[in-house]
Amino acid sequence: MNDLMTATVRIQAPAAAVLDVLLDAERLPDWNPAFLTVAPASPGTPGSHPIRVRGGLAGTYRYTEAGPLRVEATWEVPGLSETNYWSLRAEGGETVVEHGFRHRGMLAAVLRGAFATVARQRVDRLKSQVESG
Repeated sequence: MNDLMTATVRIQAPAAAVLDVLLDAERLPDWNPAFLTVAPASPGTPGSHPIRVRGGLAGTYRYTEAGPLRVEATWEVPGLSETNYWSLRAEGGETVVEHGFRHRGMLAAVLRGAFATVARQRVDRLKSQVESG
């Protein structure tokens, strides 16, 4: 397992707007470049979205918590699994967002150095996505 990677950002929008983006799994590829595609959840496995990530690996993305101030999810592809969270705190008209994740698997060990700046990149892209409407 890799260490917990974290980053925090202030977004000029209410928490509900941030939550709308975080809970729209099919839009993940718009702001998270790890995902090439995220398909709708299938009726047989509600909440579990088929995904394709960089390198062409196929797997699943699933929300494990979807509250008004915290979102948790997991995703898995062969050789790599991630658990992540997004914690939201309203401050006036802004939202402070903390993001963290951990990886497991053979690819996690091989790519460990490549993930060093990923949390920062994700929060910055989320900020841009939310603030651009």
